[in-house]
Amino acid sequence: MSAIAEDRCLVMFVRFPGQGQVKSRLAKDLGEEAATNLYRCFVEDLLERFSKEAYRLRIAFYPAEKEREMREMLGDEFSYIPQTGEDLGERMKLSFLRCFSEGLRAVVLIGSDVPDLPARIVDEAFLALDEYEAVIGPSVDGGYYLLGFKQDTFNGDVFMGLPWGAETVFQETMKILRRAGAPVHVLPVWWDIDKPEDIAALIENSQKTGFADSKTMLYLKTIGLA
Repeated sequence: MSAIAEDRCLVMFVRFPGQGQVKSRLAKDLGEEAATNLYRCFVEDLLERFSKEAYRLRIAFYPAEKEREMREMLGDEFSYIPQTGEDLGERMKLSFLRCFSEGLRAVVLIGSDVPDLPARIVDEAFLALDEYEAVIGPSVDGGYYLLGFKQDTFNGDVFMGLPWGAETVFQETMKILRRAGAPVHVLPVWWDIDKPEDIAALIENSQKTGFADSKTMLYLKTIGLA
């Protein structure tokens, strides 16, 4: 691995996978135990991939009181920060501000529902921030799976008053950025894995990629879906 770029940070939003607390839409079809185990595979696959890259990596965990459990599950070798705030938007905003307050120049935030997200996409995001004020990755469901800013171009308005979970989140975020005159780099569309049909797409898309050997795919085979 090349030297770490100390002024760049990837923040991964992770929810502690208590049974019945994650992937509720998948749980309706898979059952709570399988949905919880699958989500944990998502997280472990992402950490294995991005911990090898040339930027700092932080796990932003939720709920904020679960740090001990998160460390027990994922290990002490990672850097952990609690998610704080009243809703998803405020939690994202405060995570960006915390990183920038520590001197980081470029921060990219991703969710943990994109287990097959390749490192090249995040590399593209950081490279884009050398030229653009913001970078965003739209998801198939109308939200976004990635958002990034530079310290001097951060726009906290994109986290205020949006209908989180709705199909218009990406569009509304782009409207706010454009009104502010911010040059934005838009990444390729990617799948958030939230529903059974998303699982089917993940299996099909992964057949000829390195993700075919991932923990996620192994677990899907174990429960008879892949």
